[in-house]
Amino acid sequence: MGIKNRISLIIFDMDGLMFDTETLAMHTWIKAGKSYGIDISESIVTESIGLDIHGAEKVFKKYLGDDFPYHDIRSLRLKYTHDYINKNGVPTKTGLYELIEFLDEKNIAKAVATSTERERTEYLLSSASVKEKFDVIICGDEVSNGKPDPEIFLSAARKLNCKTDECVVLEDSHNGIISASKANMIPLLVSDAKKPSKEIENMAVKTFNSLCEVKSFFKTLDL
Repeated sequence: MGIKNRISLIIFDMDGLMFDTETLAMHTWIKAGKSYGIDISESIVTESIGLDIHGAEKVFKKYLGDDFPYHDIRSLRLKYTHDYINKNGVPTKTGLYELIEFLDEKNIAKAVATSTERERTEYLLSSASVKEKFDVIICGDEVSNGKPDPEIFLSAARKLNCKTDECVVLEDSHNGIISASKANMIPLLVSDAKKPSKEIENMAVKTFNSLCEVKSFFKTLDL
């Protein structure tokens, strides 16, 4: 499959797509859980990937019980994450800066649509020095329905007055690809820690292993 429509907007997911924060999340969730004497398995964290805060809470409580102190442990794991980033910087995905530069050269509009809340989104984007590169940023705490609902992507397109079938969505998560498909956009899957099912791979227009490959693909198009 390819892309036949003109492209007006590229929408980026953030965690796992732009930044390798999902590997970091795995370590910090497990570490924070241990601080509370609770064993959090990698499979639970993996299942929560791509969900907003409310959806992720449901996943944790499904396996660890309704009395699981989700918000307390999440706050501690975010502290561990901030400590790591303040010391080491944001772990960016290979090819991120090169892809953004290429799209800048082509004057293609760019948006971020992430399940992460606004405060943390701006912290990560600013830490990576890419916040000002995006025309619009839509966050999980600014929409009524999280992914896989298409609301967040439709909101990004609406703010930039772009037709949905002219919007390309770069996603690494199961729910993100479903959301982009429901929005009548062009979903491109960039594989990350959570390997996609065949159903999701078939839903994506193309699948890539890195943002470098995405850039190479875009170079073949008439942008």
